[in-house]
Amino acid sequence: MRRKPLSAALLATALLTVAGCSGGGAPSTETATAPSDADKVSGSIKVLTNRTDLVQDGTMKKYAAAFNEIYPKVKVSFEGITDYEGEVKIRMNTENYGDVLLIPGVIAKGDYPKFFAPLGSTGSMKKKYRFTGKTDVGGKTYGIANFGTANGFVYNKALWKKAGITEWPTTPAQFLDDLKTVKVKTGATPYYTNFKDGWTLAGPWTNSVGSPSCDARAWDALAAADKPWAEGGDLDVVDTLLHDVVRDKLSEKDPTTTNWESSKTQLAKGQIGSMLLGSWAINQMRDAAKKAGEKPDDIGFMPFPVQKNGQFCATMVSDYQLAVNAHSKHKGAARAWLDWFTEKSGFAAKEGGISALKADKLPEVLKSYEDNDVKLVERSEAKTEDVNAIDDAAEIGLSKQDYRQKLIDIARGAQDGDLQGYFDDLNKRWADAAAAAGS
Repeated sequence: MRRKPLSAALLATALLTVAGCSGGGAPSTETATAPSDADKVSGSIKVLTNRTDLVQDGTMKKYAAAFNEIYPKVKVSFEGITDYEGEVKIRMNTENYGDVLLIPGVIAKGDYPKFFAPLGSTGSMKKKYRFTGKTDVGGKTYGIANFGTANGFVYNKALWKKAGITEWPTTPAQFLDDLKTVKVKTGATPYYTNFKDGWTLAGPWTNSVGSPSCDARAWDALAAADKPWAEGGDLDVVDTLLHDVVRDKLSEKDPTTTNWESSKTQLAKGQIGSMLLGSWAINQMRDAAKKAGEKPDDIGFMPFPVQKNGQFCATMVSDYQLAVNAHSKHKGAARAWLDWFTEKSGFAAKEGGISALKADKLPEVLKSYEDNDVKLVERSEAKTEDVNAIDDAAEIGLSKQDYRQKLIDIARGAQDGDLQGYFDDLNKRWADAAAAAGS
């Protein structure tokens, strides 16, 4: 099974906190320092990963072999975990949760110092790395992004061209018109929600907050918002589009029967027109096209159909963040692996992700964005803990699938209600939770 990125695996549990984790104990004060002399770095380290596929097929061993060419005295082993979030959460009640790991979404940001070694001051780290705000606690950075992803619609260019569409839509209304044209002229399913798998309704749509407004702080602003679904706001624009796609019968006939793995092949064959995902998905779709005997180059990527001052904007968010266990006995070796993996391995580029290093070029999968001057907006995470607290208290689940599954059910008539009534309810629940949090 191919992995799902942060937007699928991590954000689905981002509103939870670990109530019983006590393994971290007192906050760590020892910085995991990058070693200056590779020959003096030694020790055995274990790396925990959700990429069971890369562990099983030997890919991670190849990375370790390349790492050992520089750090010959460090022995690296890997453990791929299928239920990464669930199992690692349990392990973190002890001190034994690997030396290097992906920070589970169930760990509250304020608790990072209990479990992870600081990697340096955020003021210094942010000069070199993207997404440092994601793990900044008290002016220190506790994780470096595995890679980042840009949001947009993966689509079949050949199918859209067959329908006579060669330009990206610039408004939600134009996007809907284009989907209708695809349906009428090709018979394909214009948009695929992947309703059953659910995570596609969580991460990708919520990660679009910041794209319509072209505002890096749009997510942070939710912490002080009384009505997040007010007309013209990002959540209003994003969720209205999803609702209208389903209402206008431009998505699959029965959303309860969708299948993520088969959807990749269907999009590659032109049976599906588009899906909102992160840029990480492009290579998976192209791989599916190769296996199906189709042209990988037919897989395109377009930004959310809104322009700000005549320019498209796309949010850029972090995938999982790599961290060093605060209890590791070999922090130097662990930091050596973390630095090498994010800076030298080429992993981000191979995955079609955006490197955590600011100096690195954008991946090839984003060439269409570069060619068309799409502005990438690195979304701020400064208020994430506050936003999550309100969201959790309101029992909405911005980064879960349930509330958008209900949105789709309303749109297709499977549940009573209408869009405005649903937004009014969401706004009230949010305002009440925010007021309680501030009291």
